[in-house]
Amino acid sequence: MSRSLPLLIDRVIARIDAVGWLTCYLILLLFIPSRLVLGPLGSAGAPSMLFGLGSLLLWMILFLGVDRPRSTRLHPIRAALGVFVLSVGVSFVLAVSGPLSPDELSPADVALLALASWSGTLLLTQDGVHDRGRLDTLIWRLTVCGGLIAVLGLIQVATRQLWVDRLSIPGLFSAPAYGLTTRGGYPRPAGTAIHPIEYGVLLAMLLPIALHVGFFHTHRRTTVRWAPALALAAIIPLTSSRSAYLGAAIGLTFCLISWPRVRRLRMIGVGVAGILAMMVIAPNFLNSLIGLFTGAAEDPSIASRTDSFSLAFEFIGRDPWFGRGLGTFLPKYRIFDNQYLLLLVTVGIVGTVAFLLVGLTAVSVLLSLRSGLQDPASRDLAMALIGSVCAGFSCLFMFDAFAFPMTMGTLFFVLGLAGALHRQALMVVEPYVLR
Repeated sequence: MSRSLPLLIDRVIARIDAVGWLTCYLILLLFIPSRLVLGPLGSAGAPSMLFGLGSLLLWMILFLGVDRPRSTRLHPIRAALGVFVLSVGVSFVLAVSGPLSPDELSPADVALLALASWSGTLLLTQDGVHDRGRLDTLIWRLTVCGGLIAVLGLIQVATRQLWVDRLSIPGLFSAPAYGLTTRGGYPRPAGTAIHPIEYGVLLAMLLPIALHVGFFHTHRRTTVRWAPALALAAIIPLTSSRSAYLGAAIGLTFCLISWPRVRRLRMIGVGVAGILAMMVIAPNFLNSLIGLFTGAAEDPSIASRTDSFSLAFEFIGRDPWFGRGLGTFLPKYRIFDNQYLLLLVTVGIVGTVAFLLVGLTAVSVLLSLRSGLQDPASRDLAMALIGSVCAGFSCLFMFDAFAFPMTMGTLFFVLGLAGALHRQALMVVEPYVLR
């Protein structure tokens, strides 16, 4: 009896489903404006961050030491995340061991908490979703949430009002209110995000997943399953964001590569029809959109990014391997608008390579899955997740993404979805056994 009870407990724990918990996380992340925080905690008091820390604690309680496959002791994405977290930890220890300005210590602590929160989300998503049906449910809920914030963006464009700046939630403190910005005379929607760039990158990451839902969640009504993808496709051109356009183009490219020829031609036709319709309905907006790229050389935001390289390399030269500590390079020094440049400064070459390794590992795992899976839906999902991951990592060149919790929370969530798909494929081949 004494030996069978722990085995029973392990079996129960191994079947605990985290989809409901992760759905709550998505709601907090995407629907509560990022400017609303728990007052006493300041920048560390975002509800989604606290919930992500709870996810990490829950993962540690439920899944450390529970059953694993016979021949696969380490999951690649989890291992890559561990290397990145370890490198950040070494960087932090080196930073606090040396001369560190007092106003840099608190942001460094918040940066570590944010990373722990995102890591908890990734780990719980990977290990807490046990079968393909529940994974599809979670993907559907993510897509619905993305469709709703896309609709919010359309409303913001149509009314030229943010609306969420008027939102007040008891117990949450609001940072200074922000307004609706414009570019070329056209409003730039931000949804519930801090900035239109964050909003645009988020939409770009969600578009490949929404297209997968549209094509393969055929048990839902056609209008229902395609509504999120249509909303996302409608709002992305209206973001006036180069980051959104770049991310969407990268994500769609991976989708186009994986689709059958007939579907590919149909979607290209739909895209061309949309461009032609925009030329007729809003020719000035299309010219403004083209001008974002043809006039990039004269854009102050582009000049600011390129002018940052000399200062960045000066700091990189001081601590090239592990940097000066995540979160310690404050905006008062410089805003790089390039997360990879900022990572080189704060966590050095080792940390930056380790972070890139997380994304490359996810893409490698998904490519391997796609070549080995027979189910068309699973193969398409693997490619959609590749498109989402590549869109997210590519857009980090365009802004300091670690300061934008909605983008990074979603990116780590998608990485967790990739890990869940990989783990479930392993379970089909290698049944889990209790150690």
